[in-house]
Amino acid sequence: MDSGKVLHRKKPDIPGAADMRQHQEVSAKSLDSTKVIRLLEDPLTANLKERHLFVLKKLLKRSQVGFLLKDLKDVAKILNICAEKVKDHPEYLPILCEALKICRFPFLKEKASDELKYAQDVIEFISHLGCLMRVSEAEVRQQIVETVKSFYNHVAPKQLHDGLQPTSPGYRLQLLELSDVAQTLLLSMSTLEKQPTIKLQLLKTLQILSGSSDMNCALILNARGAETICLHMNQPDPSGQVLVHSSEILWNLLERGSKDTVTAQLSSMECIVSLKEAFFHQLMSGFQPSDLQLRNDLLVITTLIAENPNSLLIESLFAKQLMVFATFPELKTHNPLVRNFKLSYNSEDLKMKKMLLNLLVLMSKDLAALQLYKEEQVMLALLTLVKPPAATAEQRSGLRHWSSIQQEELQLQALATLATIAPLMLDEYVSCLGNARLLLLLDWCTGQDSYFGDCHSFHGTGGRGSKKAQMRHCIRVLRSVTSLGEESVIQDLCDQGTINQLMGILMQMEASPDEEDLVTLEIKSDIQLILSALCESDMHRKELFGAEGVEMTVHFLKKGPDKFYSGLGHNKLILSTVDCVWSCIVGCYTTEDYFLVKEGVFLLLDLLVSSPRCVHAIVLATLLELCDNPNTLTHILSWRDDGGRTASRLLLQLWRLEEEELGVTRDQHGGITDPQRLVLRRYQEDTQLSSNTPSAAVLEISENLRSKIYSIFCKLGFLDLPGLSAKDYVTLGIIRRYLDFKVGEVWDEVSRELILDGVRPISPDQESLSAICKIAEDTARKVMTEQISILEQQRKEEACEEEIIYTEIKSHWKQRELTAKSWDSYVSKTSNYEILKEVKAQRKEDMESSRPKRTDADPAVHPAEHFVGQVIAAESSEAQAPAGVKLTLTKPLTQSPGRNPEEPAARDPEFFSSGSVKDV
Repeated sequence: MDSGKVLHRKKPDIPGAADMRQHQEVSAKSLDSTKVIRLLEDPLTANLKERHLFVLKKLLKRSQVGFLLKDLKDVAKILNICAEKVKDHPEYLPILCEALKICRFPFLKEKASDELKYAQDVIEFISHLGCLMRVSEAEVRQQIVETVKSFYNHVAPKQLHDGLQPTSPGYRLQLLELSDVAQTLLLSMSTLEKQPTIKLQLLKTLQILSGSSDMNCALILNARGAETICLHMNQPDPSGQVLVHSSEILWNLLERGSKDTVTAQLSSMECIVSLKEAFFHQLMSGFQPSDLQLRNDLLVITTLIAENPNSLLIESLFAKQLMVFATFPELKTHNPLVRNFKLSYNSEDLKMKKMLLNLLVLMSKDLAALQLYKEEQVMLALLTLVKPPAATAEQRSGLRHWSSIQQEELQLQALATLATIAPLMLDEYVSCLGNARLLLLLDWCTGQDSYFGDCHSFHGTGGRGSKKAQMRHCIRVLRSVTSLGEESVIQDLCDQGTINQLMGILMQMEASPDEEDLVTLEIKSDIQLILSALCESDMHRKELFGAEGVEMTVHFLKKGPDKFYSGLGHNKLILSTVDCVWSCIVGCYTTEDYFLVKEGVFLLLDLLVSSPRCVHAIVLATLLELCDNPNTLTHILSWRDDGGRTASRLLLQLWRLEEEELGVTRDQHGGITDPQRLVLRRYQEDTQLSSNTPSAAVLEISENLRSKIYSIFCKLGFLDLPGLSAKDYVTLGIIRRYLDFKVGEVWDEVSRELILDGVRPISPDQESLSAICKIAEDTARKVMTEQISILEQQRKEEACEEEIIYTEIKSHWKQRELTAKSWDSYVSKTSNYEILKEVKAQRKEDMESSRPKRTDADPAVHPAEHFVGQVIAAESSEAQAPAGVKLTLTKPLTQSPGRNPEEPAARDPEFFSSGSVKDV
């Protein structure tokens, strides 16, 4: 036996001892980290470098599977101390790198509640990782970037000790968003100028951070991240990936962050110059699909910057250089920018061309940009693009050009651009013969040649397989140009026969069997608006509108507002039709009379009945203008709706509905309740008066229907109006005095404003002001008296009518009683013979009593008695008596011939009865 060796007896395993040892190891780890911090910070042991390295290696060896959540606070301190020592002692560098590698593994927890308990420690630890970028060593920075990136790649934990569990996969990501590591990493970019590889890795990490979280984007933007990225994207890069990842980060910031903040940061001169350099570098040297796509991405970012009114695109000359490419290849130029530039005419080039056209629209808000457009002949290039395909097709073989589909997309994009730019550059539009070019395109759109649109772009919506999309945008351009009312442009269009051409297109579309859709309805309403702009101020053009135009408007008025809320645009079509009546028909007696012959006034009144409230104002205004024609009044007074309601009664009902909507105080019959608040709206009572604001009493006249209804009644008159009730007459009394009430209301406002401003009028003015206000109030009281009188008269008439009705009812019931009594008598006679005999006897007695009695003393006085009578036969039927008895004259009037007047004849009682009854 070797005396140098000591044998130890192995103790048997005790149940639960393994758990106790693991618990002791975990406690030792906590204790070790605390001791390590004390060892590293204690001044007495601060220089024991070898001891430090030994302890740190031992600590990291025990934490190979990951750091405990409860130890992260101490680990952060250890990492910070090692980072400070690396500057003077490179020996600590491997330790720091090894610790950062361990941070890639999920953190460990002993209890399920540890995730919540130590959440703040984790947030501070992750933030501290970003702060370690201050270490200038490339290895450390590389490990930090890889560690942060590893948070998005869940690494399966190694075999763990019993009792330890990894944190949930999304735990670190949630807490990473609450930390400021994204902001810290961004700020560290300025320190990576000499480390391009690390910088590229950092950009990839920032791309991941910005693309996965809105909070990270907000943190990056708070550190002016968009500006920082833009300024660093043109630095020398052998790999060529810095620009790619920089643009992706900017895209993420635009999509997930605040768009306004990003564009504001990129609007500085330095950023725009940097963006310009990057764009033109890709434009001139990029040929691969990825390069072209990157070029277009940079152009989109430029487009978004152009939306910012404070951008410096023009001042940086970036916009001027872009205009050269916006007009290429439509215009030939000797600019050196395009001397060696060649289009591939592929999809990416098409996107670039469309984005340049879109950029024209965005920049048109700036007057300096319009001047730039004039210099670069942008209007001519756009009008060249909108030519019909037959006029722009390349016939020469071997010459590359846009395909038919691409040409169609550019044509529609150019038309959409013209709709915005042409009204702002009318002089250039006229000088380039814009009207003639558009009318030629319109002729092509209505042609019968075979053309099938294949455009899939946004502007080609609704026009696939036809020329409808081109017509839609061409009409839009004409509408935008004519809406300015420029006489030279309008006269040029009229001289080229635009009025008849547009009406022909409109009726041709109306006669088409195709179902109306959104695009078709938009074209129709736009054409009517163009016609309104052309004919509004010129009598000769209204005559050109003529009978054909009247029939067109009547046709659309007959459609009515049944589909007003269809969502396809029927509401716009109705409004444009009424506007067309107002602008193209009213004012010319020839077209007005033909409109009246076609019952146009009836159609307007029908529209007033069935349309929603938003249409009433324009319809009433049109009717009011038509009332200047004396023939119109007859049509209005003779109109009746389906229920027999007259036009005057309709207008009175609209007045009451309008006052109810405005909140005017009225009683249940529509009468005045307060003589001092005659026609005031609800909001006017609460409005604070001021001498610096317009009069509310005057402004409200143009905002509601009452002034228009009053004006129409002034044309119709206030007397002998058909079909009015007492309530209507009550309302009519208010309308009749509406102007007086408005004058009094204005003077009342003047009086109150003077009081608020502390101004006292001189005595004569004060007396006049008081007298005017009193006159208005007295007028209101007089109207109230008239209304009371009308209502009282109505009550009397209603009482009289009620009495007549009761009398008729009483007579009706009396007649029924007599009929019932007669029937009972008839039944009793036919069912009981004794009663019949009694009736006959009573009748005979009545007859005898009715004859004058003859006396024998003076026979000469009385003439001979003759028998005068009629023989009547009665037949019974199934109907009830007396209707069931049919009387027939069976024998004419007779006289007893040869009868001795001295000998009285024997009288048969049955013969002298009123008739013989059969089937009794």
